[in-house]
Amino acid sequence: MDLFFPKEVKAGESRVSLVPTVASKFVALGAGVTVESGLGAAVKIADSEYEKAGCTITADRKAALAKADMVLRLSAPPDDEISATKKGCIHISYLDPFFHIDRVKKLAEAGTSAICMEMIPRTTIAQKMDALSSQANLAGYVAVLQAVNRLDKIAPMMMTPAGTLSPAKVFIIGAGVAGLQAIATAKRLGARVEAFDTRPVVEEQVQSLGAKFLKIDLGETGQTDGGYAKELTPEQLELQQQAMAKACSQADIVITTAQLFGCKAPVLVKRDVIDGMNPGSVIVDMAAETGGNVEGSKPGEEVEQNGVIIIGARNFAGCVPLDASQMYASNLFNLIDHFWDKEEKTFKLNRDDEIITGSLLTYDGAIVNETIKQKAG
Repeated sequence: MDLFFPKEVKAGESRVSLVPTVASKFVALGAGVTVESGLGAAVKIADSEYEKAGCTITADRKAALAKADMVLRLSAPPDDEISATKKGCIHISYLDPFFHIDRVKKLAEAGTSAICMEMIPRTTIAQKMDALSSQANLAGYVAVLQAVNRLDKIAPMMMTPAGTLSPAKVFIIGAGVAGLQAIATAKRLGARVEAFDTRPVVEEQVQSLGAKFLKIDLGETGQTDGGYAKELTPEQLELQQQAMAKACSQADIVITTAQLFGCKAPVLVKRDVIDGMNPGSVIVDMAAETGGNVEGSKPGEEVEQNGVIIIGARNFAGCVPLDASQMYASNLFNLIDHFWDKEEKTFKLNRDDEIITGSLLTYDGAIVNETIKQKAG
């Protein structure tokens, strides 16, 4: 089976879909692995390193796309490359299907079997394939570093002959993968950390990392079967915002990570809350690319309001591209390895398996994922 890893073409993308240590694992499965020349340039990996791992290097992207049985990449494909793949090709990448239904339709029209990395179920067996979690883990780490670097004080308590400096106060909204890593990172830096999540089940995880859990009585909340926070009612959202306003006013750093699967991120920190914060404070909106948790935040930009710095996240995992690429490539390999027939040396698209059922968007000319079918009408 021929696997092709094309070079990323999305502007600003610093990660890559394959690193040599993982490439050798694909080769060991018996797959034919073709890599576009320059694939690893963004993370300073030479073509020769892929060759040593057993890969074939090509400069003819169009021919490789047309020949491949499977195309594995990080970013979604441009429209002209969807039609350039052969019918029946299996495509695996991020696809952002809820906000790009036309792309899903084009994949179906091309006869492509499209597996969406965002739709990998959050189950125990699929954990090693979960690219959203692996990248969010790194993004949570980067978010804290970005905030601390812009703060006008140090993070830890420091006792000096000139006096004692109190630790920075960090308030983290959302205790998913990114939020928990942000808590852990802020604690390692010596900050005093408080966190909130609508899911009471995560309180123990927050406390295990040494942070204080902010309790807000919102009534019935909880999480979806996939582990995502459920959308709140307008009344619950109002209660949450009022309670968080006090925590924000006392914090030196606020990091928001609240995102809803397939929906626009909820606005949790409004302008009046920002105006109540101390000048010099920093907010990092990790949901900026999906609508934003912070009013006025802009993806990939830094803005200032009433002396408060607001950093809008954009591809934070890409700030540590080598590790992010290693993790994403491992996610891809674990997915392929799980469904690999070692005798026939091919990927078995088992449509009865819950992982494939959850992540396969298109097959045999049609949209087959029930959630996306409803979205597509």
